[in-house]
Amino acid sequence: MLEKLDFIEDKYKELAMMCADPAVIADQANWQKYAKEMGEMEPIVKKYKEYKEVLQSVQDAKDILGESGLDEEMKELAKMELSEGEEKTEQLEEELKILLLPKDPNDDRNVILEIRAGTGGDEAALFGADLLRMYTMYAESKGWKVEVMDMNDTGIGGIKEAEVLIKGKGAYSRLKYESGIHRVQRVPETEASGRIHTSAATVAVLPEVDDVEVDLDPNDVRVDVYRASGNGGQCVNTTDSAVRLTHIPTGLVVTCQDEKSQIKNKEKAFKVLKSRLYDKMVQEQNEKIASERRSMVGSGDRSGRIRTYNFPQGRVSEHRTGMTLYKLDSFMNGNLDEIIDGLITQDQAEKMKSFGEEE
Repeated sequence: MLEKLDFIEDKYKELAMMCADPAVIADQANWQKYAKEMGEMEPIVKKYKEYKEVLQSVQDAKDILGESGLDEEMKELAKMELSEGEEKTEQLEEELKILLLPKDPNDDRNVILEIRAGTGGDEAALFGADLLRMYTMYAESKGWKVEVMDMNDTGIGGIKEAEVLIKGKGAYSRLKYESGIHRVQRVPETEASGRIHTSAATVAVLPEVDDVEVDLDPNDVRVDVYRASGNGGQCVNTTDSAVRLTHIPTGLVVTCQDEKSQIKNKEKAFKVLKSRLYDKMVQEQNEKIASERRSMVGSGDRSGRIRTYNFPQGRVSEHRTGMTLYKLDSFMNGNLDEIIDGLITQDQAEKMKSFGEEE
């Protein structure tokens, strides 16, 4: 680990010199590339500097304790410094191991979030709307922007399916753990007898991708236009503004009718299609990894139930980590960090275990 840290530190210094070179500054494309590399290395370099300072303080304390004729007060101070330094060293070593873990290349990307009502009829659709509101509030708390790309509502406040684009640095790094089946247990507003029903909605989180990352042949896409339905303003039912894309090789279908402009809907639909194709490619690559080397957290597996929202008991249970919170109201208002932090910690622990086995 120390050899790797020394290499990163040397590379960081080299990049700093290059970024200060007038010739590099004049070439903005290269300067931005080097500055980005420096930015990614900076947290590691800072932590490594702190680690070396603590190691030096530990050595200094050991040297003092090795001196002869040391009075008791100085000896106690040195012992205290040694103990604190050794404890701090272990903490920093763990933090450095986490910083050295291979980074998900998609972590800084924007997110395309898809919500679909599952089993449970109208109640599932209402829960889907609740999830959309929850994620919108969470995004707003992070300073991210939310843009609706497509929505199919039920007319009674629920949604059969919705696609939104969430723009913000690090959006994917935190929302990627939300993919899966979300189960709700509550008394539906439409249920006269007051019985608790169980219904579900599925969430898919896709990283927004650049054109260069997906080889999409326009000849492989069938484009259909039709009149939009639902709420959308005066033009909604009078012009063929809605767009449906069908990717013939894979059978993937994307629709978009949120904008009044057919061109804008087509642009948004292609953005979703590219992200779905990229996600399909990543999922296929993941399938090639041996199952015992994969954890549920971070694998992007959408086939399993990941969380239960129990309204009568006011609890939310995260099945992957075993965490249960009895503050469902707060959670539904977008306060997701406690559970997401737990998922990130578990994901890091699994990666560190795999990383150690590979070494």
